[in-house]
Amino acid sequence: MEAWRRNLYVLWITNFIMGSSMSLVIPFLPIYIQQLGIHQLSALERWSGLVFSATFMVSAFVQPLWGRLSDRVGRKVMLIRSGIGMALVMASMGFVHHVWQLFALRGLLGAVAGFIVSATALQATQTPPEQAGRALGTLQTGAVAGNLIGPFLGGVLADTIGIRHVFFLTGILQILATLLVIFFVQENFRPSPAATRMSDREFLRKMRQTGIILPLFVVTLVIQMGYLSIEPIVTIYVRQLEPHAKNISTLAGATFAAIGLGNIISAPRLGKLADKIGAQRVLLVSLVIAAVLYLPQAYVHNAYQLMVLRLILGLAVGGLQPSVQALIRRYTPTSLQGRAFGFNSSFLFAGNLVGPLLGGFVSSIWHIQSVFYVTAILLFIDAMWLYYAIIRFRSRILPAS
Repeated sequence: MEAWRRNLYVLWITNFIMGSSMSLVIPFLPIYIQQLGIHQLSALERWSGLVFSATFMVSAFVQPLWGRLSDRVGRKVMLIRSGIGMALVMASMGFVHHVWQLFALRGLLGAVAGFIVSATALQATQTPPEQAGRALGTLQTGAVAGNLIGPFLGGVLADTIGIRHVFFLTGILQILATLLVIFFVQENFRPSPAATRMSDREFLRKMRQTGIILPLFVVTLVIQMGYLSIEPIVTIYVRQLEPHAKNISTLAGATFAAIGLGNIISAPRLGKLADKIGAQRVLLVSLVIAAVLYLPQAYVHNAYQLMVLRLILGLAVGGLQPSVQALIRRYTPTSLQGRAFGFNSSFLFAGNLVGPLLGGFVSSIWHIQSVFYVTAILLFIDAMWLYYAIIRFRSRILPAS
């Protein structure tokens, strides 16, 4: 079997493990914070928000650093570093006795995180260009599937073995993923001395000269903002749509999961299509379709209509990140791809942080439906800017070296 195919299979499994283990703890974080002594509702809400966002906040700043280091020592080394670091930090969360300790460890988790980003960079650099879209689309489904199943497993495990033991189990799973990388992932890596000496400012200047990489970073930011802007209000919206339903939590969970399910189905197929007709086309069309699909979600009359639209949206957006990653891989010199994926990840985490804040702010000023309008407008503007960037700078795009 070709090395890049074997890497893909192994990294899919490790991404699934990492995605599920990271999302295992999400359902019971507020309960754990309550067990740590925070009982007043306003304080509980405040600490829950701080603890949840700490990882994204720190990751947004440190990912370019790890990306730059991966261009020096290789992406496999970064995978091992991240896997061991995350395992130790996650297991340590099971020993805390004060909420500030949990907050600090969540921040530290953001500092050492980057496993899935490094896996993407490794797969991109080791895969033949004509197979990159399909490979990256397939790889993406591992993390998405893990994120889908993680919260459910986390809730069951917390009720079965206790919250603290879930953290210990998470650490064990992440060590297992790291061992799979050590023994089964192969990387053919040759560092470039000139690239490793380049400062981040010089790197961004070089990326701006391509005319496409910086707009791709912004696409990643807007995509994540769109995903996450809806999350704070989904349960409230479902409750408005189904005021007499007794299974609101189930309906809200299914609504959350619908977009991920669509993503899993479509990402490999749209990635393969990008390899055939061009990632730019798939990316632009997916952005426009996604913007259109956000609008009818503001006019649904029941939760099941919302689920269907979210599923279709998931099918449409499955090609976004694989296309972005394939274009970064194509138009970034190989010696700088680790840093490029690191910056892209930084924008992704920034979207994870800003999206919920935007959704909560917009819905509090106007109404819940306005969040869908604002998200659609952002995606339309982003698609127009990307189209302009592609047309305006097509002649300036340099082939990856």
